[in-house]
Amino acid sequence: MLKTKGYIFDYGGTLDTGGCHWGKVLWHTYQQAGVPVTEARFRDAYVHGERTLAKNPIIQPDYTFRQTLDSKLHIEMEYLDCLNYHDQVLDLLYTEVCRHTAESRAVLLQLKERVPMVLVSNFYGNISTVLREFGFDGIFDHIIESAVVGVRKPDPRIFQLGVEALGMKADEVTVVGDSIDKDIIPAHRAGCNTVWIRGEQWTDDPADESQANLAIDNLTELLDNNNIKYIY
Repeated sequence: MLKTKGYIFDYGGTLDTGGCHWGKVLWHTYQQAGVPVTEARFRDAYVHGERTLAKNPIIQPDYTFRQTLDSKLHIEMEYLDCLNYHDQVLDLLYTEVCRHTAESRAVLLQLKERVPMVLVSNFYGNISTVLREFGFDGIFDHIIESAVVGVRKPDPRIFQLGVEALGMKADEVTVVGDSIDKDIIPAHRAGCNTVWIRGEQWTDDPADESQANLAIDNLTELLDNNNIKYIY
């Protein structure tokens, strides 16, 4: 039985894609749009894009997620020499993200009536803008963003900051995330309980879900699950 007084949620891959790694979400959308590149070539572009965004202050604090995706895709597609597919892929991606975030928001609003929640995310410094964009503003009691606090997952300290923000003991807090390596393992090292949301991973290697206290397929399972007891 998993007992919790508060939640720490990951954002990217957890609340906006239903547990699917963003690299896979992008690749499937490239395929849907008929972008003429191999998956190996796409992976090179994806890594190039992530490194470029990490090293350069391209994403500004007032950028919406659509603007963030726009920048990310432009870097990738310029690298791949297929910028003519940019707008189509952007529209497809954003439509899918809007669907997932709406579903997540509905769950979080119900959870907020039970226990306090904090967001802990590796992001570009614009997470507050993104949360407002999708109607998440006001749901989380605190936001811990890597670009702001100077600590990134998988460093357990970022989850310790989330625990401190909740004002609870680590073993009273449950971390929900899509990544075994970046969410589940470091959250355990910080002393927290964990819930892993299953989804398509970046690699084909099977994920070891035994690392998590509980594995789920959809966030709605947090609302009605005999394995979770809420402590008020």
